[in-house]
Amino acid sequence: MAVLDRYLEAMVKHKAEALVFRAGAAVELIASGSVRPISSRPASEEQIAGLLVEVLGATYTPGLTGTRTYSYAAPIGSVSIDVEDTIVGLSVRIKLAGAAPAAPKPSVAISMPDRRPPVNAGPVQHIDELFHQMLDLKASDLHLKSHNVPMVRIDGSMTVMPDRAVLTPDQLGPIIEAIMPARNRAEFAETNDSDFAYELGERARMRCNVFRDIGGIGAVFRQIPSKILTAEELRLPKACLDFCQYDKGLVVVTGPTGSGKSTTLAAMVDWINANRDDHIITIEDPVEFVHKDKKCLINQREVGTQTKSFKAALRAALREDPDIVLVGEMRDLETVAIAIETAETGHLVFGTLHTNTAPSTVDRLIDQFPTDRQSQIRVMLSESLKGVVAQTLLKKKGGGRVAALEILIVTTGVANLIRDGKTFQIPSMMQTGRGLGMQTLNDSMMDLVKNDIVAPEEAYDRAPAKKEFGSLLTRAGFKGPWSTDDKSA
Repeated sequence: MAVLDRYLEAMVKHKAEALVFRAGAAVELIASGSVRPISSRPASEEQIAGLLVEVLGATYTPGLTGTRTYSYAAPIGSVSIDVEDTIVGLSVRIKLAGAAPAAPKPSVAISMPDRRPPVNAGPVQHIDELFHQMLDLKASDLHLKSHNVPMVRIDGSMTVMPDRAVLTPDQLGPIIEAIMPARNRAEFAETNDSDFAYELGERARMRCNVFRDIGGIGAVFRQIPSKILTAEELRLPKACLDFCQYDKGLVVVTGPTGSGKSTTLAAMVDWINANRDDHIITIEDPVEFVHKDKKCLINQREVGTQTKSFKAALRAALREDPDIVLVGEMRDLETVAIAIETAETGHLVFGTLHTNTAPSTVDRLIDQFPTDRQSQIRVMLSESLKGVVAQTLLKKKGGGRVAALEILIVTTGVANLIRDGKTFQIPSMMQTGRGLGMQTLNDSMMDLVKNDIVAPEEAYDRAPAKKEFGSLLTRAGFKGPWSTDDKSA
């Protein structure tokens, strides 16, 4: 398939009247009188001319000044191509000719390739080809599997990467191993799993996981944007920034894998970096967002590279004069115990867990300890825990994703519930604590629906308490499958 054909498919998919290429500008769709850019980088004159030569052949001669019109029998139907080449530069306007075109094959919106190398179905020479294509597609994750076509996750949904061939184990192994540090190659050879980070120039960092399954080698790569989104850009609630102003205590950010925990924590650390004059130590596996010193001094340590383990680095941090410690993942009992102790001894500690709600986070922290220690841990946690932010990502109307946040602020009342083992009463306390900044996931999702940011169907699908959320939607006047569920309840 010609490169231009992919743009034409996007044109039909978005019901656009015209597709416009201009040298030095992003590729644009014209739909209902409005202009919509569909490439992340400007197109060069050479790229535009290359697209035309590919589909028009000898009938198009690059470099001729003036205005010309061509016809092209594209897979979607016949199109008219108006080419204007002046001293200002080359511009092309493409529109459908005559009858409505045939429906295009299912496709994702394609961004303008920048020839970094070209995107095609030939063998992958270097994995950077796939990374750049992934970023052009605005995908969050790239999945590589032996005997399979590369796949990407766009706005939360998995889709085949356009114009890519099946990767055999013999092809996939070398391109992955080429970017693995020696330590990780040794670890992978021994355990068949390894995590590491990879720098893609100034464009992005990749969080990499390589593994073996029954088909052979596989890998998943998540893009970590080079730009740290600010608390304002993420629209973090005031309660999140209040957590950043504590001198000591434990704050836990939770959510399933891929829910944006790292992005939220990075924004909170960035806010501290801009507003406080402290020493921050982060312990991560691997280091994701890279922070530059502003008002704070920041040391970032990578597990397996600069330190042996989370617990080893956390113990060492106490001798390194920190004010704030970020623990990328509290994955075992000893790490949790040290984190709580660190918070108790006058430090502000941020950590993450893979729990879905704030109340379940409190239970998970306690349940990691043996039964005979849980009473003691409840007391320690009631004194050290300052707050929990639980989040999940939802698809936005019109594309992209947005986080719904559940926020638990540990007031005296909540602390008493934790100490007395009555965490099942925390949701009720959160309802009565809305004036203090607390909110449930249902509250947050409902706000997104009412503000027309998220479709009610999407919020209902993602709600942890569907019956409850269905009732909220019905009372707000939204009709759907939840209405039937509510009546039958």
